[in-house]
Amino acid sequence: MPIDINALRVDRGGNPDEVRESQRRRFASVELVDEIITSDERWRYLTGHIDKLKKQKNIVQKEVAGKKKANQECDDLVAQIKTIGDEVIQAEKEQEELKTIIDSKLGKIGNLVDLSVPVSKDEDKDNEIVRTWGTPRDKKGLLNHHDLLWRIGGYEPERGVGVAGHRAYFLRDVGVLLNQAFINYGTSFLRARGYTPVQPPYFMKKEVMSGVAQLEQFDEELYKVGGEGDDKYLIATSEQPICGYHMNEWIPEKDLPIRYAGVSTCFRKEAGAHGKDTWGIFRVHQFEKVEQFVIVEGDLEKSKAMQLEMIKTAEEFFQSLGFPYRVINIVTGALNNAAIKKLDLEAWFPGYDAYRELVSCSNCTDYQSRSMEIRCGVKKMGDTTKKYVHMLNSTLCATGRAICCLLENYQEADGVRIPEVLVPFMHGLTFLPFVRDSKLPDKDGKKVETKKQEENKAKKENKGEKGEREKEKEKETVEKKIASPSLPPPVSSSSSSSLSSEVDILAEKVKNKGDEVRALKAAKGSKEAITALVTELNNLKKLHADAIAGASSSLFTK
Repeated sequence: MPIDINALRVDRGGNPDEVRESQRRRFASVELVDEIITSDERWRYLTGHIDKLKKQKNIVQKEVAGKKKANQECDDLVAQIKTIGDEVIQAEKEQEELKTIIDSKLGKIGNLVDLSVPVSKDEDKDNEIVRTWGTPRDKKGLLNHHDLLWRIGGYEPERGVGVAGHRAYFLRDVGVLLNQAFINYGTSFLRARGYTPVQPPYFMKKEVMSGVAQLEQFDEELYKVGGEGDDKYLIATSEQPICGYHMNEWIPEKDLPIRYAGVSTCFRKEAGAHGKDTWGIFRVHQFEKVEQFVIVEGDLEKSKAMQLEMIKTAEEFFQSLGFPYRVINIVTGALNNAAIKKLDLEAWFPGYDAYRELVSCSNCTDYQSRSMEIRCGVKKMGDTTKKYVHMLNSTLCATGRAICCLLENYQEADGVRIPEVLVPFMHGLTFLPFVRDSKLPDKDGKKVETKKQEENKAKKENKGEKGEREKEKEKETVEKKIASPSLPPPVSSSSSSSLSSEVDILAEKVKNKGDEVRALKAAKGSKEAITALVTELNNLKKLHADAIAGASSSLFTK
């Protein structure tokens, strides 16, 4: 993924000082810029030198041809042709070696950092808080997401590790329902905003992956898979294969922007995160994600505006779920080479008493499209450079992390409440009760007990020892200890309630109409009458399906 070499060529309108300053702000090698310029100057000199040698060789060859035709001696000229030819071969070899060096070093130069990005290497101290939304829930008495997911019977970590190793897990029962609900809700949410859902291949050719992923990603992030033919790499995000969706194409500007909703399983080694987030499904090797991917015209102001639109879309999604969050402008030292700016959305995790990343939204301008050769517009007279599209990507919903956030923010004393907008995608479930005991010890090494267990224990201890009033007092103490503090208010409106009611009404109509069809067929009614009822049934089914989609998308139409 290189920057344009012309950015380092002053005679082609480039500004090497701008690239040096960007490297300095990234805390990356500035010397690399000068090394590339030196090699490029030699490469360009050789281009002209080789052309001169070839022209000189042609002149001598014509002279030799004339002498031979006249039966004249020309051994010295033939020797000169060989000498020139050898010089050409040597110069071309040097130029080819230089090209390899230049391409390698150019790929290590980062995209030009936007001036609005805070300059620092310390994310913890210097990430800029752009804005916040919602009221963080008090952590007192709350459980962590991994304990909650276990209690509702949603996953099996030990069995997963036994089958696939570290950070592996089985989702089960309501864990599967939550995962699918976030996939379907996220896809519906983006489709209502003009995004086209795309499910990409889950592995890529090395030469294509190398055009969209940095070298260090191959070692720390990407899984290599073998098989027939060349080795391939499992995708870490749908952004990677979608980058190549329009490879080697020229997109008319009138067709832009193009919005894709990438839906995929993602695979990551997490080699650089050893020891981090080992509990639960927050940081794992395999997870599902719904991704925003947008292609815009190769204009910096347009891609900047699109980045703001995309983070706003992500914010609306999590506002609909009632997750308190903050938007962060990530420091220069933490940017990958492709991004000129990255905005993260960090949601509040009360069980951990911390904000954690759910969304990463990056403007990569033409950094990726250049390696994929995806261009736009019409080249005009006098243009010295190609016009490449700009590409942007943003998480909408990484399902594992979204599940973790939901569990912590919507936990109650005996289970977990489902946000209203997610209910239509959860088969109507509104509450997930605890179905088994915690496997985790508390801070004193004692087994954590559910509310019901603590109440039963308190009753046994009080039996025959305390009066009725004392029992009630003890019961209140137990309830206060584990009862949930104020829950985030459910994101609801009269329209959402009416939509849920409409879904139920239409479901009943579909059932009744189906009964009518079966009754008419049993009575051997006329073909015309049966066809008419079947048509009515199909129409009702369509209305029912539209109402289910409307239960989410209609609530958030801009």
